[in-house]
Amino acid sequence: MKRFLSVEINENRIYGLDILRAVAILFVVIGHGMWLLPEETYVFHKIFLFDGVSLFFVLSGFLIGGILIKLLDWQRASRALLLNFWIRRWFRTLPNYFLILIVLFVLSTYHNEGVSLSGIKSYFIFSQNLISPHPYFFPEAWSLSVEEWFYLITPVFIFVVIRGFGVSPKKAILLVAGTALVAVMVYRYAKFLNMEITNAHAWDEHFRKQVFTRLDCLMYGVLCAYIQYFAKDVWLRYKGTLLFLGLALFALVKILFLTKVFPYGGLYSCVFSFSVESLATALLLPYLSDLKKGSGKIHAAVTLISLTSYSMYLLHLTIVQYYIISKVSWENYFAHEVLSSVVQYALYWVLTIGGAIVVYKYYEIPGTRLRDHEKIKKLFGLKRTG
Repeated sequence: MKRFLSVEINENRIYGLDILRAVAILFVVIGHGMWLLPEETYVFHKIFLFDGVSLFFVLSGFLIGGILIKLLDWQRASRALLLNFWIRRWFRTLPNYFLILIVLFVLSTYHNEGVSLSGIKSYFIFSQNLISPHPYFFPEAWSLSVEEWFYLITPVFIFVVIRGFGVSPKKAILLVAGTALVAVMVYRYAKFLNMEITNAHAWDEHFRKQVFTRLDCLMYGVLCAYIQYFAKDVWLRYKGTLLFLGLALFALVKILFLTKVFPYGGLYSCVFSFSVESLATALLLPYLSDLKKGSGKIHAAVTLISLTSYSMYLLHLTIVQYYIISKVSWENYFAHEVLSSVVQYALYWVLTIGGAIVVYKYYEIPGTRLRDHEKIKKLFGLKRTG
């Protein structure tokens, strides 16, 4: 069993970024697991948890932005470069996503929950929450839509600026990222002026979980990648100070949330809160990106969680919590409610982590490796690259 669940770890991984990714997924899984615990514990979640998805967005923008910047600095902006970029992203993200999407469709059909294939067709092109609230089916998919549209449209805009207006790649990346930051914030402001938000649920549906209200969060990561690549001395010079400022800003965000200084329907929550959290995450990146190595059991655990974070995200809520744990009549086995909650919560973590390792090792890795297969390259008219 130990060998079956063992995962190979690349020595070249950046430990600091693994820490951020692990913390992000732990925030998400702990937050959603809260509903399995007694209500008395909710206060601890509110005090200590942050929005893990926001951390993911900035980190994704940083990593993918870094890849784009290097590609455009080394090669000419071409159709082949664009297709190769997309292929590598799609084979990294889509196999897992479509696997879980299909499994959930089958499960929902089996349980007669009124889900039809035509009803979830938007999920196959990630359009289910472009400008409208995300449907109840597969609720985790909202953030994946944001990321996939970022992968799709960001390089297109950069290429248009480069090829259509003759702007250098360096300037084009900065122009697109900066424009996106302003445009999305203006869009959120316009939406805020034309919509009355009265509670957290409405704010969550109309602002937090829609594609065009969140794309700027990833652009903070792109700007970080830009500074790291073109001004590395500046990037590292103040890493300690920026780390402190980032943590202080997160503390301020939590204080504002707990004291309810700004209501969910207010200007800050609807327009500026996402930018503030993204900026706080961005301030951590200089320090974390320079933290290259770790050692010991903590390092191994953090890296494992980081590696399997995508699979954990896809499995933990609808598959594990809804279709496995909630389908069991726990009252038939445990008379004491607290004991039942403890068992359910422990099972939640075992199934989430164990299932994620299996999916990552035996499906995600093989699916990702297909992007370098000769037949895949040939299918898209590309030459094989090392």
